[in-house]
Amino acid sequence: MVTTYKEGNIPNACPQAWTLYSGDGAGYYVIFSVIKRAHTYKNILREKEFVVNFPSSDEFRKCMDTIKNNSDDTDEITASGLTIEPSIIVNAPRIKECFLNLECKLGWHRPLHKGSFHHVFAGEVVHVAVSPDHVKHNSNGRYGDTGYIYNIHSPIDPTTGEQEPAKVGKIEPMFEM
Repeated sequence: MVTTYKEGNIPNACPQAWTLYSGDGAGYYVIFSVIKRAHTYKNILREKEFVVNFPSSDEFRKCMDTIKNNSDDTDEITASGLTIEPSIIVNAPRIKECFLNLECKLGWHRPLHKGSFHHVFAGEVVHVAVSPDHVKHNSNGRYGDTGYIYNIHSPIDPTTGEQEPAKVGKIEPMFEM
């Protein structure tokens, strides 16, 4: 979930279908895209800050409910039954129920391609907040039933080309490298 403030300091939340994380020793970065007509697009361009929040599977449905509470003057986070907590460095809300929050400052942005309705943002992570219960990688940590989840957005059957319903998966380590 990417969170920002709409005009008037009204909390905004945007579920993400994909996000890339990368770092090279000089910083850690988040890269994702949003639709240009979304509140998040306008908010990031205006404020130049956002938070990437990681919900567990227990909170996923509430996070998706933010889509239903998406008017200009609605606090999408609390209207969906979630709790706002202040960020430490950036001017964007964090979702308290999320076990990991990455506070980010906008690094760069651009259209996905010429004429695209998607816009790509890259933000530098300037603060990390993680729940003590999720620091370790055991079953009550970052992986498994209570850890990272993945939005399998609009999967397509490779043999038939038919689009399948969206799904949510969990991330489980398979082996050490």
